[in-house]
Amino acid sequence: MTISYKIDVLAKLKECGYSTYRIRKENIIGQSTITRLNKSKPVSWDNISIICKLLSCQPGDIVEFIPEEEGNADKKT
Repeated sequence: MTISYKIDVLAKLKECGYSTYRIRKENIIGQSTITRLNKSKPVSWDNISIICKLLSCQPGDIVEFIPEEEGNADKKT
């Protein structure tokens, strides 16, 4: 199972007035989460919830599920 971002979350937050400086200063989300978003790595559902609230959107507007290839479905990492 792979979850992928459909949008550049930090860029979208910036468009809505939430620069990384403001996010850090107002302690909206932590620096480690900002770093993970910058590297397109997964973040917690709590953070997705905060992002959805700031962007007035649904989780499906931010992330998408990418099914594994059929040949790799039985492999565990």
